[in-house]
Amino acid sequence: MTIPRRILFVASYLWLPVLLITWWWIASASSTSTFFPPLSTILSETGRLWIFDHAVNDLVPSLFNLAIGYVLAVVVGIGLGSVLWRFRRAAVAAHPVVYFLYVLPAPALLPVFMLAFGLGMTMKVAIVFLSCLWPVLLNTLDGMRATDDIKLDVAKTLNLSVLQKLRIVVLPAASPQIAAGMRTALAFGIVLMVVSEMVASTEGIGYFILLSQQTFAVTNMWTGILVLAIVGSLLNILFVLGERRVLKWHYQSTLMNNAR
Repeated sequence: MTIPRRILFVASYLWLPVLLITWWWIASASSTSTFFPPLSTILSETGRLWIFDHAVNDLVPSLFNLAIGYVLAVVVGIGLGSVLWRFRRAAVAAHPVVYFLYVLPAPALLPVFMLAFGLGMTMKVAIVFLSCLWPVLLNTLDGMRATDDIKLDVAKTLNLSVLQKLRIVVLPAASPQIAAGMRTALAFGIVLMVVSEMVASTEGIGYFILLSQQTFAVTNMWTGILVLAIVGSLLNILFVLGERRVLKWHYQSTLMNNAR
């Protein structure tokens, strides 16, 4: 991609956020409202509060819990999806239970998790794990079931073992849909990370936002919301960049097929 095309590509993604931030800055510049302070004040407080102090005390624990729960959900989701793909009868038997738990809102289970795991890190990791598990599991299973029959027949002709077929044929074929499930799971995980910290915690970005609201430190509350939005956006961008690198072969193949 040439430099002008790269600039145009970046501009196509950034024009709306830049426009909204500019509008927010201008519209709030003369604000005297306690609940809606000027954006310049929020940004100044964000730098003061989050560069050192709360970044260590609140942001790092939140991201640590999110990372553990998310990684466990991805590993278990892909592994369990592979098992259910291999054993079709087990998948049929587990189908009602899986979809029942999938449609059950994870925040509704917070009281249960608090009773089972207490109010520490284990509870937060567990609720993030549960919310992230189902998108990964279901997308893995659907992606594997959609594997081209011709590819499976070729694998059978080559006398590949089940593990070889899974590694060489099925997982690569299902990887775009697995990646879509992982991206959805990341969004779910961020939401449950914040919710769990708002309900029962003494640290974390969710706890900071709620405490600031309850103590009428409104500007501090806005800084927490802004940091959360920035962190969520950065995690999504990093995921997309990693996905494009890992699935580069898939996108190239799709472009070649569309060009024919």
